[in-house]
Amino acid sequence: MPQFLTGTEEETVALGERLARDLPSRAAVLLIGNLGAGKTTLAKGIVKGLGAAEPDEVSSPTFTLIHEYGDPVRVYHIDLYRLEHPAELDALGLDEIFERQAVCLVEWGERFPDRMPSPRFEIRLETLDGDRRRITLTAFPAGE
Repeated sequence: MPQFLTGTEEETVALGERLARDLPSRAAVLLIGNLGAGKTTLAKGIVKGLGAAEPDEVSSPTFTLIHEYGDPVRVYHIDLYRLEHPAELDALGLDEIFERQAVCLVEWGERFPDRMPSPRFEIRLETLDGDRRRITLTAFPAGE
């Protein structure tokens, strides 16, 4: 499990850019962490690293639930924080989105573990002190 430490928002964005280089063109990436842990900040870097948008164009999809980046769409940024029931995932068309040739960044995906695809990546963000974050990447191969 690779672990990284960042001390500023800029370092977290830069880490996202680096992580993006190793992602396949079709991937599910769960961004896991408490409110304010830096999930959207890391997503900004991943989206930039994939060449889909600039960081200032990326925002949390908390109220819209899904943002699309790239033309054609190469990144779906999904936020499940406000959802309470697995049936709500069906209304979003989440299964179809996971089948598309794109990177799907899913904030709060750990709330519905049975509905997340395999294989997938999980990135855990932990607030240490101030702006410091510990970021841990785990890959889950197919069937796990």
